[in-house]
Amino acid sequence: MVFLTRILRVISILSNMIYTRCKAFSQNGYLIKHQCCQCDQAFSLNISIIYHMRTHTGEKPYQCRQCDKAFSQNNDLIKHMRIHTREKTCQCNLCDKAFSMNCYLIKHLRTHTGEKTYQCRQCDKAFSLKTYLISPQRTHTRQKPYQCCQCDQAFLQNNSLIKHMRTHTEEKPFQCSLCVKTFSNNSDLIAHLRTHTGEKPYQ
Repeated sequence: MVFLTRILRVISILSNMIYTRCKAFSQNGYLIKHQCCQCDQAFSLNISIIYHMRTHTGEKPYQCRQCDKAFSQNNDLIKHMRIHTREKTCQCNLCDKAFSMNCYLIKHLRTHTGEKTYQCRQCDKAFSLKTYLISPQRTHTRQKPYQCCQCDQAFLQNNSLIKHMRTHTEEKPFQCSLCVKTFSNNSDLIAHLRTHTGEKPYQ
């Protein structure tokens, strides 16, 4: 009976401690401090809001090296890579590349043929993919549909908004493979890599 009483006393003390800490934690605002400006969701970790913001901006920094697909999270890229482990029966007859699906082969063939089937109605430019046609059409209409939720800047292209958003989130997803430095833009990473290789392309 004495042993049971001690256990109950310990449980009571621990319960009060946990309650006190949780209450202070929520009162001080540490539990939820990263509020999404596009919706009502909030997060306790900065990395969580970064991942969440990609659902609004459409940012997909994790690019597949086998095809043109990109993903917002690294886990999704890892899952996608499994499709490339399948047998690649769609062989390009102009180079040694092969693909698991015919649609990937068709897109790849345009890099050889230079085929540009998507014509801009405002000018004489043509493009190999329909997605490439969207940007020049907006330059004609001066439409900037991608608005930053942190400031009043707007952008012609989604990837421009994505780059700009990193000035607010301070995210640096591009890491140097030769040192520990990280960068917010791929162009900054490329410039940094030249400090390792000694390359001087503008001389």
